[in-house]
Amino acid sequence: MSIVRDEMPEGLGFSMAMNEEAMVNFGKMTKEQRRKVITESKLAKSKDEMSQLVDRIASNSFQG
Repeated sequence: MSIVRDEMPEGLGFSMAMNEEAMVNFGKMTKEQRRKVITESKLAKSKDEMSQLVDRIASNSFQG
């Protein structure tokens, strides 16, 4: 299993599972982009912040 999957927070995984486009776009990201997403998700202080992050991933506008 890759390091990224081992480190993915449960909340991020669950949120992306509810948004197919976010899952597709996350899968297309480089390893570094994925690390940035994971880091940002760990800093999310609310469900709303996590949803906003996943929405940015889904719309391909994550700039990390």
